[in-house]
Amino acid sequence: MTNKICTNCETENSINSKYCKQCGFELPNIKIETPPIQETELKNNKKKITSVVIGIIAFAVSYFAVQNFLFKPTFDKQMMEVASLINESCPIMVDSETRLDNSISLPENIFQYNYTLINLEKADVNTEDMRNFLEPTLTNSVKTTPQMEIQRENKMTINYHYKDKNGEFLLLISITPDKYE
Repeated sequence: MTNKICTNCETENSINSKYCKQCGFELPNIKIETPPIQETELKNNKKKITSVVIGIIAFAVSYFAVQNFLFKPTFDKQMMEVASLINESCPIMVDSETRLDNSISLPENIFQYNYTLINLEKADVNTEDMRNFLEPTLTNSVKTTPQMEIQRENKMTINYHYKDKNGEFLLLISITPDKYE
């Protein structure tokens, strides 16, 4: 409705007019009724907001799950990173005779420490006596050292590779899961 009609002379007047432009008669007040906001609209808005919030939460949870489970580095990669970290500090003198040269992560769930006995030559070493002395100590170390927990949990074989001062192989001690469980 764009015009008011005068009840006295029936002239059309603009909707904002208070008096008739023809006869000056007071025009009736027309109230423009705006429908009140219905509860259903409020409920729909609440539903929309709730849906958006739930969507954002679902996206965040999905993103977190994908990042942590699908793109989580494999255990082999983690062990390669551990070896790299150890190697940054190498060579390390373990005692007056033994030097840790490096560590490597090998296939088939094997982690290896490479040592050099810096004052000994292969001819001077009884490898069986050395094995009998070192193996129980190393096995106990793998069993009890807190830093080795991840290796124990993942049932890794831990190799200790020894060579003499000239780089000649002396012995390899393998601590397998059946020895430390």
